[in-house]
Parts: sequence; C-alpha cells; structure tokens
Amino acid sequence: MITQLHPPLPLETPKGSGLAHFVIDYGPEADLIWVVFMDKDGACWSVPNPDVRMSFNWTMGRRKPRDTPSPPTAPDAPAPGKVHRVFPRANEG
Repeated sequence: MITQLHPPLPLETPKGSGLAHFVIDYGPEADLIWVVFMDKDGACWSVPNPDVRMSFNWTMGRRKPRDTPSPPTAPDAPAPGKVHRVFPRANEG
C-alpha cells in the first residue's frame, strides 16, 4: 500500500535531509519505505524505515544533540568549611 503524505514530512536520511512525500508499506514482513525528495539536489530516494529520522524542530522539542542542555555536574572536591549533618554517622560525634 502506498500513502501520500499531506503535508510532506521533513526527514533526515543517510543521504541528507529531505521531504517525504510517500510511504510504502509492503506488509508485516518488510520495513516501511519512505519516498524522500532530497533538499540539496531534488533527487528522489526510497529509504528503509530504520534509516530515517524526523528532522530537528526546536519548537516541537526535537533538538539536535548539541542543543540539549547538559545536566549539571557535581564539584570534584568538597566545599571548604565544616559540614553539619542532620543525621551524624556512627563514627562522628
């Protein structure tokens, strides 16, 4: 079965970014095939489902890995000064 996508979906493929205009489903034993027209030269490629990714979209929360904020890291050394523990350890007075 072939399905026309309206509107076309922006996808990332191993050959670059493009717009998927169709998706082909050959049944349960086969991957979906995306028919993608490439942004850089307009070439048409049929790309298996495991090789496609949705394009990055900052507004929709699909950010590039380098756009994702990294979690804060713990300091390497303890801060100077005395630590007041709420529940002292057995060897502390």
